[in-house]
Amino acid sequence: MKYEIEASLPPPPNTVGVIGWMRRNLFDGAVNSVATLVIGFLAVYWLIPVIQWMFIDADWLGDSREACTSGGACWVFIATRMDQFLYGFYPSGEYWRLNLSFIMLALLTAWLMIPSLGRKGLATFLTLVVYPIVTFYLLTGGAFGMPSVETHLWGGFSLNLILAVIGIVAAMPFGILLALGRRSEMPIVRSLSVVYIEIWRGVPLITVLFMASVMLPLFFPEDISFDKLLRAMIGIILFQSAYMAEVVRGGLQAIPKGQYEAADALGLSYWKKMILIILPQALKLMIPGIVNTFIALFKDTSLVVIIGLFDLLAIVQAASNDPDWIGYATEGYIFIALMFWVFCFGMSRYSQHLEQLLHTGHGGRN
Repeated sequence: MKYEIEASLPPPPNTVGVIGWMRRNLFDGAVNSVATLVIGFLAVYWLIPVIQWMFIDADWLGDSREACTSGGACWVFIATRMDQFLYGFYPSGEYWRLNLSFIMLALLTAWLMIPSLGRKGLATFLTLVVYPIVTFYLLTGGAFGMPSVETHLWGGFSLNLILAVIGIVAAMPFGILLALGRRSEMPIVRSLSVVYIEIWRGVPLITVLFMASVMLPLFFPEDISFDKLLRAMIGIILFQSAYMAEVVRGGLQAIPKGQYEAADALGLSYWKKMILIILPQALKLMIPGIVNTFIALFKDTSLVVIIGLFDLLAIVQAASNDPDWIGYATEGYIFIALMFWVFCFGMSRYSQHLEQLLHTGHGGRN
């Protein structure tokens, strides 16, 4: 007897497509339906005026406040002050030096982030060793025919990026050493690491910056003067390395004891055991915590305003107090929020990509 398999029936129309997605995600039960309607009403009630103000009624073109006549947002304010917001008081003829440094950073970061690009060791060496030296001479000048630019002229969003990048790059190795020191079996090393970490974690960053700016010069002879920006960088690195140490320590504690015993059984020295076996696993486990620390540092760079450095927030506040632009501070704060969100969201998304890329075990960790 011959049997013929009948074709499968299509799914019910109300379970596929947009209607099916809405039934599953927005109206799945009475509670979810009520919540969807309430949230939708609030979104429409609040978002329509905001969209009307930000985009539809906004003024986009012009070179003075006289161009802002529609009653919406005045993005002319942002456009006319964009150079100052990005570069601070850096000489306009030398903007190319800042741009070149950030382009090099973007290229090196892309080299490290894109898996298909090989020779990651060379990229890491260029990023951690060569790039800081080149950038230092590029930004400060005074060599190779470039005019010198004092650090008090640095500012705007470029200053936030400089502080964040240097803080992140320098705090990471210090944090790893402190984490290893805290778990060391040598009492003096362990005690010194614990004291250092707990002291720096016990004070807020704003206090550290103030102390680095005011108190640090008192510990040096009068003929030795530290640049204000350098003092802020030192304070940020010392502070951030303590937090990074605790994040790395959490990763070290999460490594199963068998990994340590297996490394010991192979006869590896302490540093080979840590570098080849323990630290790669610990850092992979703690990617979310490490990125979270970096994001917090990036946002905390705005605190340097208390020691007289004009980052993006300070520059926008000063510009909004200009008699020619009084009344447009809201546009400035929206611009600040957008700039920080773009970078923080980008770091967050990349960390998730990195987690998936390195997910070679430890199932169930999301």
